[in-house]
Amino acid sequence: MNDAYSPVSELNRLKEFEERCGSEYYASGFELVEFGKPSGAETYSEEQEFVDSFLCFARANRSGSDYAFWRVDDREDLATLPVVVFGDEGGICVVASNLRDLFRQLGCDWRQWPSWETAQFMEPDLDDKPSPRHGDYLEWLNENFGLTPPGNPNELRHIAEAEFGALLESWVERFYQDE
Repeated sequence: MNDAYSPVSELNRLKEFEERCGSEYYASGFELVEFGKPSGAETYSEEQEFVDSFLCFARANRSGSDYAFWRVDDREDLATLPVVVFGDEGGICVVASNLRDLFRQLGCDWRQWPSWETAQFMEPDLDDKPSPRHGDYLEWLNENFGLTPPGNPNELRHIAEAEFGALLESWVERFYQDE
């Protein structure tokens, strides 16, 4: 029996790191959740094809938004799939082109602020303190993947939106009927 957190080795390594952190955040509002749990997709459509195309793996912020892999195609390496966020008040938006880009974005320690139109990262206010284990996360990110955060996490979001945004929008429109 395999007791790994997920079928994604990168997420399993993050899960091990997160367990060492205890209940302290290492990136603003981010925390892993049960892999593959419902992501909010079922609030958009009951069509199984739609629901099954999203694999939730993390909470994106403290208000209940979720990160999920979007099965845009049949690739086997889930870590290479685009990452979307389901906003707690609605909206499905592309955030990162792949898991490692999301890891880099988390390295900025900015809040995720999804809406119906976009899922921007919000720069901390001057009086905001960094997440308690943020420095540890940056070390982990570099040691495990040789990665560093971008100057602004929205740079990577813009790249992902350019690559996958229109495709996601048309995919969602096939299933979601605004009442």
